[in-house]
Amino acid sequence: MNAAKTKSATPKKSPPPAKEKEESEEETPPFGERLRLLYHGRSLAAHRFRFALVAFDIVTILFIVVTSFIPREPWIEWLDLIFGIVILTEFCARIYASPHRAREFTHLTTWADMVAIFSFLAPIAGEGLGFLRILRTLRLLHTYQLVARLRADSTFFRRNEEAITAVINLIVFVFIMTGIVYETQHWRNPAIANYVDALYFTVTALTTTGFGDVTLQGSLGRLVAVVIMIFGVTLFLRLLQTLLRPQKVRFSCSGCGLQRHEADAVFCKACGDRLNIPDEGRY
Repeated sequence: MNAAKTKSATPKKSPPPAKEKEESEEETPPFGERLRLLYHGRSLAAHRFRFALVAFDIVTILFIVVTSFIPREPWIEWLDLIFGIVILTEFCARIYASPHRAREFTHLTTWADMVAIFSFLAPIAGEGLGFLRILRTLRLLHTYQLVARLRADSTFFRRNEEAITAVINLIVFVFIMTGIVYETQHWRNPAIANYVDALYFTVTALTTTGFGDVTLQGSLGRLVAVVIMIFGVTLFLRLLQTLLRPQKVRFSCSGCGLQRHEADAVFCKACGDRLNIPDEGRY
């Protein structure tokens, strides 16, 4: 009798209420929040996603450079279209994921992406304007999260950050000006028959070598040459400066905030505070 009473008194396990099940289903973040976590989060998945975008940018740039020196073929135009659609999709996702969408259009890289997307997709772009696809390179190393991650993960990047950035800026400038030279000269200047000729003139003007065998015609050509010499020489000297000056490490001083110090510095040369720079096992 007592056993039967105890058995009947034992409460039966009831299934979890539907409300708890709904709450567990609602824990999955919405699409917009997942995009924000991928673009701006600090998780391993976010870092992998951003490095995958960098790898795609590198593949895109290699495609641009290689195809710019060969005749236009239908398969190249199809690949242009595919790259353009992918870049446009990523561009829209990035703007949607941004916490300040309007502010994104104040950045040079945003407008560079828009020009690159147009040059990939617009049939009227042609070979010359299509070369402005190299503007896509501006995204490399100009994203704060990417630079911060490279500083944390790559010893080589930490030691050579300024030189790497200077090289990328110079390469972007050279290829953009090469495209402008070709677009403005190939139809009336017999010395500019292809991109190699335009690249040759750009490099000789940038380095102020000036062999004189290739010159740009007309007032517009002279203005383009002036721009190449002024800005190109500046970028080239910037690169030489970063390569020739003594190597320094990036470490924020707790006293005055000075960022660059000698590799073996013990005290900050500006305020005298002890630095305690991690040496990565080199000494």
